[in-house]
Amino acid sequence: MSGGHPHSHGNPMQPVRLEGVKNVIAVGAGKGGVGKSTLSVMLATGLVRRGLKVGLMDADVYGPSIPKMLGIEDAKPTMASENIIVPIIAHSLKVMSIGFLVEPDRPIIWRGPMIHGTVKQFLDQVDWAPLDYLIVDLPPGTGDVPLTLSQSIPMTGAVVVCTPQDVALLDAVRAARMYQQLNVPVLGIIENMSYFVAPDTGKEYDLFGKGGAAKAANTLKVPFLGSMPINIGIRLSGDQGTPSTLFDDGPQGVGDAIMKVVDELVRQVALRADKPAGPTLTIRS
Repeated sequence: MSGGHPHSHGNPMQPVRLEGVKNVIAVGAGKGGVGKSTLSVMLATGLVRRGLKVGLMDADVYGPSIPKMLGIEDAKPTMASENIIVPIIAHSLKVMSIGFLVEPDRPIIWRGPMIHGTVKQFLDQVDWAPLDYLIVDLPPGTGDVPLTLSQSIPMTGAVVVCTPQDVALLDAVRAARMYQQLNVPVLGIIENMSYFVAPDTGKEYDLFGKGGAAKAANTLKVPFLGSMPINIGIRLSGDQGTPSTLFDDGPQGVGDAIMKVVDELVRQVALRADKPAGPTLTIRS
């Protein structure tokens, strides 16, 4: 694997070449609580169901919830050699999470350089290849980790998750603009908890308003990838670590909604692949 050693503080980050990984997709959000980690799991699982090789990197250092959502909280990665980590395989995904390295109930109190070092290690030293997609679940907001990632790897693009309320949309717009400033293409916005389908009548209710994410996408001139319902099945699959139930049992159209978003994401990636790459931006830390 190419890519230099981490440089001392004050030097520009040395970009990493992720050999054998075709697309790196960051999943971000302007604020917490919008279901970003849940959607990272659903997107990764949906891509696997399309016959693709997929990795899932949990870079949400402050709330690494992906091991729980995949039912692998007790997993411990092994070393293939002195500096190559073997990711955990679960639900046909290659998975790496900070959650594997710390006690589940222990808060992660890290400063920026420690976060940078860990994120770089997850990129440099995990045996990811071969992959069609590496989905990276970022911490919410516009802080250290999204910046580190954007500087460290040639990202295919970012997906921004938000909920329909006006307040959430302001944050989503901020997150999208951050990626645009870093020259990371915004592949689209997903509206999560968009509507509720009553199980007895099948009637749709817009609990938090409607169409806000599509409007935000329009303002930012980025694609709208689709909406996800709010559904008890999603919560149960996350708590039980069984993402496949969302597709196999298909509670009230959840599986179909996910696959629509997945297919639109794949389409946007294909469109980007046909465009010439823009200039790169190096930020000095």
